[in-house]
Amino acid sequence: MANYTYLTQSGYDRLKAELEELKTTGRQEAARAISEARSQGDLSENAEYDAAKDAQGMLEFKINELETVLSNARVIDESLLDDSKVAILSNVTIKNLKTGKEMTYKLVSETEADAKLMKISVTSPIGQGLLGKIKGDVARIQTPAGSMEFEVINITIG
Repeated sequence: MANYTYLTQSGYDRLKAELEELKTTGRQEAARAISEARSQGDLSENAEYDAAKDAQGMLEFKINELETVLSNARVIDESLLDDSKVAILSNVTIKNLKTGKEMTYKLVSETEADAKLMKISVTSPIGQGLLGKIKGDVARIQTPAGSMEFEVINITIG
């Protein structure tokens, strides 16, 4: 069974551009670094050569990882989503019942998560705890900081 990654169109485009950059510029830079290190003599005691080869291996790993994500990606049309319950790509306003603080998060795939932009992964503890909730529901979520309770204040799409 395939493990799909659900992405917005902008998230898909960003990953595709990153992959293309790694395949072109990244590979060229890695080859140049290896060539420069190789020209310095004995490879058996050449730390720069070993470092360049390691960097190339990491680059190829990242390329493979991005290709896998993109091959299993499903782009979601946000205009077709239902805002009656929390789902991937929902904007959810929640209230921490202990502190009274309200926050709005967008639930996204792991590859699009960015705490600075208030985008959290649907696989994170809070993301998982909010999935399927409707406006007014209280989500009891076990986080690394302990058990927390959030009330779902509002759900929007877009």
